[in-house]
Amino acid sequence: MLIEMTIKGLMVDPITNMPIVVLKDKDGERVLPIWVGVFEANAIALQIENVATPRPMTHDLLRNVIVDMDGAVDRVVVSDLQESTFFATIHLTVKGEHLAVDARPSDAIALALRMGAPILVEETVIENAKTVDFASESVDSERLQQWLESLDPEEMGKYKM
Repeated sequence: MLIEMTIKGLMVDPITNMPIVVLKDKDGERVLPIWVGVFEANAIALQIENVATPRPMTHDLLRNVIVDMDGAVDRVVVSDLQESTFFATIHLTVKGEHLAVDARPSDAIALALRMGAPILVEETVIENAKTVDFASESVDSERLQQWLESLDPEEMGKYKM
């Protein structure tokens, strides 16, 4: 089953200093943290903040190509989790033809934000993510999990990129 999610926040993990995109469902009952690279987080942050860049970034270029080809992004789906790595698919319609393109979740999310497309997550990915230790061996993963579960909107501004 697919769960529609939105971005709850974009922050830096205080333990590992890696950027995290935190997705939540509309009821706020399910949360999915996805660790991303610094450049990908920047592309997402720029769009969240509606910051225009002087030249198109890669995700802007992709949006422009899709639009110029009379296409649309129907949805992006975080579809799988294998060995601590998330997988996503961008679902497009171009000139009436439906396409599914493999993508990193960070790229899919950045594109979805630019195209106004919904972000969906397979329910099994959310459930499986609860049991995966994304942190390195030296990091206290239980403390990190408690921190993620206790996040509230007021804390989002404390961890800026």
